[in-house]
Amino acid sequence: MKRKTWISRELDTAGIKAQYDEHVKRILGSRQVLARILKGTIEGYRSYSPEEITLWIEPDIEIASVPLCPGEEKMDDRLINGENTESKVPGEGTITYDIRFRAFLPGKNKKAEIKLLINVEAQKKFYVKYRIVTRGIFYGARMLSEQLDREFSNSEYDNLKKVYSIFICMNAPMHIGNAMAEYRITKEDIIGNIPEPRKSYDKLSVIIICLNEKLKKGTEGTLHGFLNTLLSPEMDRKEKEESLERDYGMKMEYELGEELSEMCNLSEAIEENAMKRGKIQGLNEGIQKGIQILIEDNLEEKIPEDRIIEKLQKKFKLNKEEAVKYLEKFRGDK
Repeated sequence: MKRKTWISRELDTAGIKAQYDEHVKRILGSRQVLARILKGTIEGYRSYSPEEITLWIEPDIEIASVPLCPGEEKMDDRLINGENTESKVPGEGTITYDIRFRAFLPGKNKKAEIKLLINVEAQKKFYVKYRIVTRGIFYGARMLSEQLDREFSNSEYDNLKKVYSIFICMNAPMHIGNAMAEYRITKEDIIGNIPEPRKSYDKLSVIIICLNEKLKKGTEGTLHGFLNTLLSPEMDRKEKEESLERDYGMKMEYELGEELSEMCNLSEAIEENAMKRGKIQGLNEGIQKGIQILIEDNLEEKIPEDRIIEKLQKKFKLNKEEAVKYLEKFRGDK
């Protein structure tokens, strides 16, 4: 008798759009994936192999606040319960992180190890109603303040652990392409020199990774090439698995392979289901969101309005009047 995998059971209980969000979080939450992200973004890990880094990632990882079913077989690349992804502070509201975990930078001995607190966020677009770096700073600041009575108590501020907030932005506009930037606390002596070691103040970093699969050529073997392959909605499962294994040394676990298979078919499934419902009920929320994304991307790239209208007509089977109406509505909402 065959037993469904944990991700299969999870997908059964969710709608299509919810599946997509949770699916990406779980893919990025793989220990193998996180190791490659850490190697490509954090200086202290760059001289180590992904296999070594997986050993320094805290074994108790939590993804999107959803625990695994008890009794499931443990594997090297499993998603394991750990850091709470929900942060509640009286008077300051609630933050829900996509992925939050702890990792260690190795030292000569146990006492020399450096503990890091890290959160990884999946972002479908670069341009949203806020600046991503500002959100990253806010998330990082919350992770710092939460350490009171956890990592240190009273005035033992020297025990404050460094935090990283890593944002992975898919579908970046063409003029940004595949890019990465780090924003961190630095020191500038204005008068004289205060002899303060970097480790005393370098406590927060926000790293933004922008991905554009259309500009993937030339990124082979890099972090951007890896993430563009991993998160590609265009590549089929076999091609993706072969590339991840051949080009990036990924060990293709059964559960990870199943998730990739679901992911490869996801964009098509979303569009097909949305279109079917749209024919019966008119343009539903899914199609309207697609229209909004198309308009935003084309306006950002400064495509002429008549070309945007043509694209809307072709992709969403609108007449010209309907396309013009949606474009005007979007401009009015901005």
